[in-house]
Amino acid sequence: MNLKFKSMVLTAVALGLSGCASYNLDQGIDRANREASGFTQNELNLAKTKEERDKRLAATNQLLAKPVGQKETVQLLLANSPAFQALLAQNWAEAASAAQSGRISNPTFAFESVVTGSETELNRFFSFGLLDLITLPQRSAIANHRVEQAQIRITAEVVDQVTRVRQAWVRAVAAEQSYKYAGQVLASAEASAELARRMESVGNFNKLTRARHQAFYADAATQLATAKQTAVSRQEELVRLLGLDEVQAKQLVLPERLPNLPKQPMSPEDVAKQVSQERLDVQQAKAAFNAAAKAQGLNRVTSLTDIELSVRRGSVSDSSTSSYSSRRGYEVGVKLPIFDWGDLQRDAMNAQTLAAANQLEATIRSAGSSLRENYAAYRTAYDISRHYKDEVIPLRKVISEENVLRYNGMIIGVFELLADSRDQIGTVISAIAAEQQFWLADAALQATLIGRPTAIGVAAISSTSSNTAAGH
Repeated sequence: MNLKFKSMVLTAVALGLSGCASYNLDQGIDRANREASGFTQNELNLAKTKEERDKRLAATNQLLAKPVGQKETVQLLLANSPAFQALLAQNWAEAASAAQSGRISNPTFAFESVVTGSETELNRFFSFGLLDLITLPQRSAIANHRVEQAQIRITAEVVDQVTRVRQAWVRAVAAEQSYKYAGQVLASAEASAELARRMESVGNFNKLTRARHQAFYADAATQLATAKQTAVSRQEELVRLLGLDEVQAKQLVLPERLPNLPKQPMSPEDVAKQVSQERLDVQQAKAAFNAAAKAQGLNRVTSLTDIELSVRRGSVSDSSTSSYSSRRGYEVGVKLPIFDWGDLQRDAMNAQTLAAANQLEATIRSAGSSLRENYAAYRTAYDISRHYKDEVIPLRKVISEENVLRYNGMIIGVFELLADSRDQIGTVISAIAAEQQFWLADAALQATLIGRPTAIGVAAISSTSSNTAAGH
C-alpha cells in the first residue's frame, strides 16, 4: 500500500511538472516582430549584454550620420531608446512572473530529533500542497493565458511607441518647414514697414497707413517667435522619444520637408485587405477574458479550502536495549472554512470575469467604428492636402505672376507686391499644415489597421492674409 501510494505521488508530481508554464524571451520577441513587422522592421530586440549594446550604439551613430527620415527614426527608436529597452525588459519580467504563477510550489523537508532518556527518535517529513498539485493543470492553463496577455501587450505597446515616434517626426519636420517660411514673411513685412516709414517721413504716407504696415511687421515677428518655439519643442519631443543624449541630439538632422503625397490614397478595398484579421485590441480582450474565466473556475475551490500532504518516516533507537524500530506514515492537513467561506473572493472573480466579457464585447463593437473614423480622417486629410497642391498653390502662383506684370506696368505699387508675396508664403505654410495632417492621419491609420486605434482629427487650416496691411 505504501509503495503504491508513493508511486502515485511521484507520478502526479512528474505529470504536473511536465505541464508547467514557461516563457522564452527570444520567442516572444520573434512573435512581436512577426505580428508587427510593418512597425518593427524585424529589428526588435532587447540588448542584454555589453556587446549587444555596443552594436546598437554603432548602428545609432550610423543612422545619425545622415538626415533621418521617418523609417530611420523608427530604427533609431528600436536601437537607441533606453525607455524602449526598459519597456521590453519590463514585459519580460511580467511574462516570467505570469509563467511562474503556473508552477507548483516547492515541497518542504523537515527533520526532527528527539532524545528521551536512552531513546533517540528521528523523524523526517516531506510536505507539499496536495491541492496545488491537483489543480496544477488549471493553474498552468491560467498562467499560459497570462503569458499570452503579456505577449500581446508588448506587441501593442511596440505599435503605440512606433506610431508615437512616427507622428513626432512628422510634427518636427513640419514645424521646421513652417519656421523657415515664417522667416520669409517677417523679412517681407520688415521691408514693407521700413518703406512705409520712409514714405511717411517724406509726406507720401499718412500715420495710419504707416502704422498698419508696422503692426503687420510686429505680428509677423510674433508669429516667427512662436514658430521657432514650436520647432524647438517638436524637435526636443522627438529627441526624448528616441532617447538621444546631448551629443546625439546635436547630430540629429531632419529632412528639409515632408515626403510627397502618394499619387493615390488607400482605397476602402486596400484598407479591407490590410486590416488585421486578429486585431491586437481584440486579442488582448480575448486573452483577458480567457484568463479571468479560467481563474474563476479554480477560485471556486481554492477560495474555500486548502489541503497539505506530508509523507513521514521515523525511527526509534534505544541504547540501553540496543533495539531499533522504524515507522512510516502520512499526514493530511485540511484548512477548515470556519471564519471565511471565500464568498467575497468568488464574488470578486465573478465580477472580474463579467467585466472582461463585457470589455471583449465592447472592443469588438468599437473596432469597426474606429477604423471607419480613422480612414475618414485619412481621406479628408489627403483630399485637403491634394487640393492645396493641385489648386490653391497653383492659383496663388498665377496671382503672383499677374501682380508682377501689373507692378511692371505701374498699375500697382511695391506695397501690394510685398503683400502678395506674404500671402503666397502664407498659403505655402497652410499647405505644410495640410501635409502634416495627412501624414499624422496615415500613421494613425496604420496603427488602427493592426488593432491599436489612435485618435486623430482634421483641424481647420488657417490662411494668412496681408490685405489689411496692404491698404493705403
